[in-house]
Amino acid sequence: MKKSEEIIHWFKGLQDRICNSLEEADDKGKFQEDMWERDGGGGGRTRVIESGSVIEKGGVNFSAVHGNMPEKISKALNVPTGQFLATGVSIVLHPYNPMVPIIHMNVRYFEVEGANGKQTYWFGGGIDLTPHYIDEEDARYFHQQLKTACDQHDPAYYPKFKTWADDYFYLKHRKETRGIGGIFFDRLSTDDTHSFEDRWAFVQDVGDTFAPTYTHFMHKNKDLPFTEENKNWQFLRRGRYVEFNLVWDKGTKFGLDTNGRTESILMSLPPMANWVYNHQPEKDSPEALTLAKLRKGIDWI
Repeated sequence: MKKSEEIIHWFKGLQDRICNSLEEADDKGKFQEDMWERDGGGGGRTRVIESGSVIEKGGVNFSAVHGNMPEKISKALNVPTGQFLATGVSIVLHPYNPMVPIIHMNVRYFEVEGANGKQTYWFGGGIDLTPHYIDEEDARYFHQQLKTACDQHDPAYYPKFKTWADDYFYLKHRKETRGIGGIFFDRLSTDDTHSFEDRWAFVQDVGDTFAPTYTHFMHKNKDLPFTEENKNWQFLRRGRYVEFNLVWDKGTKFGLDTNGRTESILMSLPPMANWVYNHQPEKDSPEALTLAKLRKGIDWI
């Protein structure tokens, strides 16, 4: 089996395991699967869950697309034109209860074989958490899970990839982070200290960290009480999420530029969001305290 085929097979299994874990934790919602094919080559499995007891809307998507590299993508990525393969799993979950956070994960592999026969590859991905209300205990737990996964492979990973996440998941036009960050990494390939197998093992551990981490928050927070005011705040925070994904997210742009499946790419958007003109939370309110912590560089651990 070629290495790329092994990676595709593992990503499919990861999608299966995560969907099973989420259905068990939700205890009501079930994923609906939509198989699709890409005109230029490849396809995927979009799985969407809606109207669960915890998850209001979410998606766990697998894709493996290949074909001729579009010229504008080769220029954007600074790689030669040729035959490309892009595969991975992408997840976004929007809970019903405002006390349960939004979560996003993506783990991916990309390779291109240029006309000169030279192959370029890299791994990318990350996990980030977007609480509607920041709970420092939850933030510490989340970042500790990611640090543990990183430290098994390289003690430099967590601080480097946490900073990368702070910088990436940042709404420049709002001057605020999307949430409490997490880890983000891209273009991980072979270097003097990391082999292909090292990078791949790390990406696998990141993927396997997702289900136990998020189901922890589902079980812990799903029954916490909330008010209509909390729901209104949730809709505003979802609006910020939409802004990031449509204005800044490189994955969204890559998918659309490579003629990806629009429904799968935009499954990350919430079922309902809101925008209120010049909304200012009351001083010292839970909403104001959360806004004050949406900034780069916080050591949550």
